[in-house]
Amino acid sequence: MRFSQRKGIKPVKSKIQIDSMDNDLRIGLWNVLTAFYWDKIDVNFISAYKDMEHLFRAMWILHFKKPVDTLADWFPTTRREIRKYFFTCNWFEVYDFIEFVARNYPEESDTNEHFMGTCNDMLKRELSGYRFVGGIITQLTSEDEISEVEEALQVPISPVNEHLNRALELLTDRKNPDYRNSIKEAISAVESLCCLITENENTTLGRALNKIERDGNLDLHPDLKEGFKKLYSYTSEADGIRHSLMDQSNLDIEDAKFMLVSCSAFINYLVSKASKGGINL
Repeated sequence: MRFSQRKGIKPVKSKIQIDSMDNDLRIGLWNVLTAFYWDKIDVNFISAYKDMEHLFRAMWILHFKKPVDTLADWFPTTRREIRKYFFTCNWFEVYDFIEFVARNYPEESDTNEHFMGTCNDMLKRELSGYRFVGGIITQLTSEDEISEVEEALQVPISPVNEHLNRALELLTDRKNPDYRNSIKEAISAVESLCCLITENENTTLGRALNKIERDGNLDLHPDLKEGFKKLYSYTSEADGIRHSLMDQSNLDIEDAKFMLVSCSAFINYLVSKASKGGINL
């Protein structure tokens, strides 16, 4: 805290920013964009930098939906236009914008990863309720939640990765979030991993968990197994019966976030147990 905050002269931030963005956060994110992208251009012609030209053309065509021939090659002009947009657009459009930049700058180095990490530091410092997770701006306010999801996204198993990424995309779609299908994708990620462990791609999660327990090659606690089987039953249509959770019409972000974090944590747990049990995934 600053001196004035310690003395109680200026208030200390205490409210997490979910449905708004204060000026400190908006300026902070602009400064991060400047440090990682805009400052790469030092001769003022965008076309002199292949990667930056690619980014700006994609920005004009796909993000702003402007005629590409209105994109000025003289960077001071383009920068002024982007800056005006950034500081006048809605709070959620700022998140759309930084997410677009991180996903469309084509350089093969660590620029985008470092950019997202620095953004997360800024988001945390300014009490934003959002973070970059797996390249997507996500409403996960707990650092432990973010850590679990990030770790699960690094599991080098294609079906698991695909389901988790899709769950994350459906959860964080700011225009049309689909919480029901996000939940289904999250549990499908766990199911895919259990099918791989049991070497049976056609089994269900419940049967796979039973087999894992019977085989004894994973030291899986029976209560934990039963708990996850119950979660699975809420999201499936076993025996043609749709269970209570998926019948609800009022599923919201808390339900989908809980399932994404829980499934990610269980995936990390199973991967660790498989490694200790000598199972090669």
